[in-house]
Amino acid sequence: QVQLVESGGGLVQPGGSLRLSCAASGSVASIRIMGWYRQPPGKTRELVAFITSGGSIIYTNSVKGRFTISRDNAKNAVYLQMNTLEPEDTAVYYCNADTGGPDSPYYYWGQGTQVTVAS
Repeated sequence: QVQLVESGGGLVQPGGSLRLSCAASGSVASIRIMGWYRQPPGKTRELVAFITSGGSIIYTNSVKGRFTISRDNAKNAVYLQMNTLEPEDTAVYYCNADTGGPDSPYYYWGQGTQVTVAS
């Protein structure tokens, strides 16, 4: 079992920045990939970015150049630095941990943190 706790959401004006944090506990040695997903109002959950235990990173196109994901393996934590935020970034952001294999992912989820971008 893996437990994930997010923090760092809030209300920010367009063009502003926020940093999300996610702390993992439990069977952390089994975590292969950590990432962030988001669910905008009225829409389905979507991938934002993920980082593997080896440091490989993938971003969804809409956040490239604005968001940066990082991982501290010693602290069992993953972060999402979000710059130049846009109203379209408004969503509940979820931390994700994958403990499965490449062909059989097994996901754990945090409780979610609200990010609202509005003036």
